Amino acid sequence: MRKVTEHPQALERAAKLPCWRGPVTPQPLEGGITNINFVVEDQGKKYFVRTGEDIPVHGVMRFNELAAARAADAAGLSPPVVHQEPGVLVLDFVEGRTLAPEDVRSEKNLPRVLQLIRTCHREMPKHFRGPALIFWVFQVVRDYANSLRDGNSRCVSMLPELLAKAEALEEAVGPVRIVFGHNDLLAGNFIDDGKRLWLIDWDYAGFNSPLFDLANVASNNEFSAEQVDWLLGSYFETPADDAMRRSFQAMACASLLRETMWSMVSEIHSTLDFDYVAYTQDYLERFERSYNEFRD
Repeated sequence: MRKVTEHPQALERAAKLPCWRGPVTPQPLEGGITNINFVVEDQGKKYFVRTGEDIPVHGVMRFNELAAARAADAAGLSPPVVHQEPGVLVLDFVEGRTLAPEDVRSEKNLPRVLQLIRTCHREMPKHFRGPALIFWVFQVVRDYANSLRDGNSRCVSMLPELLAKAEALEEAVGPVRIVFGHNDLLAGNFIDDGKRLWLIDWDYAGFNSPLFDLANVASNNEFSAEQVDWLLGSYFETPADDAMRRSFQAMACASLLRETMWSMVSEIHSTLDFDYVAYTQDYLERFERSYNEFRD
């Protein structure tokens, strides 16, 4: 777990934001592996403060995150944006519990998770203002490979094989339609406030195939084959056939590969105190298992 208390400049900046009505003492929040986050109580109300600049190596551009966060609020997915300035985003704080993978795939939550994804895909474009990014996982993987070579990563020797597998997966996905995707459906990005689920963290938001979010939520949260069939059938409103399953499986492999290479790049670029090497190994093993199943 990273130690946010080791970032006194971020804490000081969070305490001095002009949106506060009185003196505040930001409390560090653990768990994030991209940004430095705090909870702030100001005159009896709590707020979530995210500090972080653009991260071009990961395709994270804060103008896009801000526009997506505002659109997500308008679509009823996320809490309102209270304040923003370069490198800082302040939102209403959601009192609740972040989900774990077993929560996401539970019989109770799975339909609610699917509804959030469907709302994101269908409603976000109606509210998104300004230029928007596209998130094509295979181009992300190609760019990560270049960053790893440039940074003399310990993983450079793995790249030819990983890129060859990515090329095969991209071919297998086939034609796609485009929706507005969240693109980072880890369990921790869902919050249950006791009455409803919220979807948070729009760092990687952008137009994409709906298959990516579906594959992303399934692969990150280790859905069973039966849950995958339910997810596909419910989303597309038609029973999953072999062609749909194969496209989905290819995208699920790509999702795991992207998370693996995200961590490889973070090993050499991130300044946060987090065990990216262990994270890389975990996701690499999951990718290899998934790819072997896909190939068979």
